[in-house]
Amino acid sequence: MFSLILLTLSACSMNKMMVNMSMPMIEGGIEAMNEEPDLQLAEESMPANISMMNGMLKLDPENVQLQVYAAQAYYGLSYGFNEDTDLRRADKFYLRGLKHGLTALALLGISDIKKISPDELETRLQELDRDDVAALFWTASNWAKWIDLNRDDPASLIQLAKPTAMMQRVIALDDTFYHGGAHMYFGVYYGARAPMFGGDFDRAKQHFDRAREINDDRLLIVDLLQAQYLSRQMFDRQDFHQRLTKIIDAPEDIYPELTLMNQIAKRKAKLLLAREAQWF
Repeated sequence: MFSLILLTLSACSMNKMMVNMSMPMIEGGIEAMNEEPDLQLAEESMPANISMMNGMLKLDPENVQLQVYAAQAYYGLSYGFNEDTDLRRADKFYLRGLKHGLTALALLGISDIKKISPDELETRLQELDRDDVAALFWTASNWAKWIDLNRDDPASLIQLAKPTAMMQRVIALDDTFYHGGAHMYFGVYYGARAPMFGGDFDRAKQHFDRAREINDDRLLIVDLLQAQYLSRQMFDRQDFHQRLTKIIDAPEDIYPELTLMNQIAKRKAKLLLAREAQWF
């Protein structure tokens, strides 16, 4: 029996060592994907990358960083590609990303997030520090997007307080994380609703402006989200049109490190412009 335990422990250690040795490859793959200009190639590559991460997680399920990378990958696949063509698939992948994010947070010491109250969650979030921001951000991102896809269901909307609390903690710990992503979140959060329902157009603009400041106005997704949510909510057709046209006309190499994200923004801008007459 003792020998069997030793063999099991040795196998677990070997598995973790193999995963740790492979992490630079994952990180390099993410960097290369972010720089990819061809949307079709990126979309076709992502499932294989996700399958590889899932295989590594079988070997080392307690690897927090790998759980976070998986959450990020499912978000990227859903938002960048599935959401515009297959909402049911996007819904499913946001939930899978959320599962990985919640697992990462549980490994960091915050478990049962879906069961505890929003107030208790806010208290528990104070236990996390700057090293935990990535887990918070990608968990909240997947959760909020899933809620957005199911916004006609009151049971889904009532959950929004929790990802919002997570994003508030992200801003408190590092508001520049992922190119100011938490500010984009709050730009949408305050801009997508009329003031009588909790919206605040001035605060939305402040968050979008801060995101642009963080990115030197090179990340096109900021203007995309402002047009899609704030300009549309304000019925400002001119601002809507100008921002989306600016995205489409932007140079291909405006932000080489995030070429893929900007290419996604360009494609989405064209889709939104096609609906301008319908919305205004």
